Parts: sequence; structure tokens; C-alpha cells
Amino acid sequence: MDAAFTAEQDEMRRTLREILGKRCGPDEVKAAVRTAAGYDRALWQQLAQQLGLPGIAVAEEYGGVGCTPADLVLACEETGRALLPSPLLATAALTVPLITALGTAAQRSALLPPLAAGGLTAALAVPGPALSTALALTGDNAPGEWAGGGRAGGVQARAGGDGGWRLYGEAAQVLDGHSASLLLVAAHTGGFARSRILLFLVREDAPGLVRSRQATLDETRPQARVQLRDTPAELLGTGAGAGTAGDTPGDARVLAALAATGRTAAAVLAAEAVGAAGQALARTVEYVRGREQFGRPVGSFQAVKHRLADLYVQVQAARSAAYYAAWDPQQGGLALAQALEALRTTAGEAIQLHGGIGFTWEHDAHLYFKRAAADELLFGPVHRLRAHAAHRAGLFTPTQEKAAV
Repeated sequence: MDAAFTAEQDEMRRTLREILGKRCGPDEVKAAVRTAAGYDRALWQQLAQQLGLPGIAVAEEYGGVGCTPADLVLACEETGRALLPSPLLATAALTVPLITALGTAAQRSALLPPLAAGGLTAALAVPGPALSTALALTGDNAPGEWAGGGRAGGVQARAGGDGGWRLYGEAAQVLDGHSASLLLVAAHTGGFARSRILLFLVREDAPGLVRSRQATLDETRPQARVQLRDTPAELLGTGAGAGTAGDTPGDARVLAALAATGRTAAAVLAAEAVGAAGQALARTVEYVRGREQFGRPVGSFQAVKHRLADLYVQVQAARSAAYYAAWDPQQGGLALAQALEALRTTAGEAIQLHGGIGFTWEHDAHLYFKRAAADELLFGPVHRLRAHAAHRAGLFTPTQEKAAV
């Protein structure tokens, strides 16, 4: 493994940091999240046109940059530093890989170019608070209980007489679900006895689609409740195996694609968390250097130095794990666990070391604290991420000798 970054990657990081430094300060972030879209549309278009950010990992034949997911991971470390509110995670990390893996040639040709250009945004709608399970981050997604198990609840799909599909049900906590132009909805088809999970495309103007933005702890991660009331939808892919009892290759492909998307998304999220943790630490170091107590800077006290040194080591270890996951997405879950823990610890210490002003809800340190808490609620918790990674690695599988005893 060559851990060195290429000149192109360094230039992309430098340019992105420069743009976000000018356009995405704490005040700009707070203003952007309170807009109807939940992000700065002008900045999103600038990032799309100048850097091709939404299409970094999209093949050139579909109008993308043609880079690897590792380049998206490096870019997201910079967006994490600025806590950039944008559709990047929902569109580029969650939806684009699924369309690429499962879509027909016509669907890929129609959807990937506008997604890569930033003119079209998308969101993955999973029923219930089960996104981490659907992506196979905190548990096996094969059983399908995370989507309702085919019973009442979740989202149900039925074939229409015109060859199309109709969806009914609801999904909550959908990232960017209120503003996305395209929804990718996980739904059951076949009823309870022959239930299987497939993915469906729903346009923003589809009749029967009702979306409402939810109040969230972290405003930089907008979420929505999506209701589908006999809403017309298009099946993603050919749907092979969706109509015959006992024949589920289409279902298996969907679950495998969701798991593969989860591994890459975990590396992206880990990089975002590392970027946020690094910036929170840098702001804290800057503060304790200038803040004086008893006639000397707070940062000169040995106890404070030790706390900051421990944070630095934890953040650097998480950064190494995130970079490794960018190279080997199979390690994404462990990297995400380490990065989320580093962000949570660093954000908490940042509030403590900022003293009385750090405890005020309006202080910028709380932006990082909210991001840490919200990401762990959505994609964790940390102990479940680690437990599932250990289970997949076979660490808890008894040996034959132990089983015999």
C-alpha cells in the first residue's frame, strides 16, 4: 500500500479547503441550514462546476470525474472540517453507488450525468431508524426486518396494471429527503408470504408524495419524513426474481449492493468525522493559547497539555484508520467507529476547555458536538459498529475445540 497522496489529490484538497474557508465559516453554516433547502445552493453549484465534487467517483462515460471512492473520502475530510451542509453524502455516497450497481443501462445514462453535474440531488429512503442496519454497518441486512419484514409498516410496493409500481407507507430520518429531486426508496413487494426488498425511483413531483423536514439535533444533517400515498414509482434495475415465489436473486442483489454502499459510505463518514475532529481540536488549541488564567495562557498548564496531547493522538489514529478504509472499504465499519469516538471525545473536550463560554449553546463548539451525537445516532452506535465488524471477522466464533467441550 502506498500511503502517499498524488499531486492531483493534494491540489483537490487545497482548492476545496480554500473555497470552503471563504464560503463556509460557522456563521455561513448556521445561515445555510436555516434555508428551505438546508444548504447553500450557490456554493453547491460552485463545488460541482469547479471541482466536480458530486461526480468524483462517477465514471467519465456518465459525465463524472472518474476517480476512485478514495478521492471522495479525501474530499469529505475537508467538507467535514467545515461541517459543510450539502447533499454530498446522500447523493454521492449513498445513492449514486446503488444506481451504478443496480440500474439498467437506460437508468444509468439518464440519472448519473445530472447527479454528477450537481443539477440533480438524490436521497436514500429507508423505513424507520434503520439506515445503519440497511447498509450492513451494525448488523446483517439480509433478514430484512429493518424494512418492516413485509408486514404493515415500512414501505410496500405493488405492481400496477400499466406495468409500473405504486408505493405506500412512510420512511423517517431520510437524509436530505425534503429537498432531494430524486428519492431511492427501499420497499417490500410480494406481500408478507413472498416478501422481498427492492429499490424504487420516485421523482420529487410524483403524486401522493408528501415530504416534511424534521427537527434534528444536528441541523447540518437535514432529515425528513417521507410519506408515499399510492405514489407511482419506477423499479431500479430489471427486478429479476421479483415476481416468482422462492426466486430471489433480485432481492439478493439489492441487499449486496446496500452492503457494498455501506462499506464505502462508512469510509466517507469516517473521513468527515476525522476532519471535524481535527478542526475542533485546532480551534481548541488556538483558544487555550490566547486565553489567560492566573497570568498565564491556559494552554501552558501541564494538565491541559496532557489532555490536548491525548486528543491529538486519538485524532491521528482515527485519521490513519479512515485513510486505510479509503484504500480497503472492508475496514470501513471499524474506521467509522474509531472516527466517531474521536469526534465525540474531541467535541466534548473542546466544550470543556473553552470554559464558561464553551457551555453556551450558541458557541461554535456545539456544532461539532451536535455532529458527533447525530452521526452516532444515525450510523452507530460505536459499540455496535465494532461488534458487527468483530462478528464478520469471526472473532466470536467458537473453535472446534471449544465447541466440543
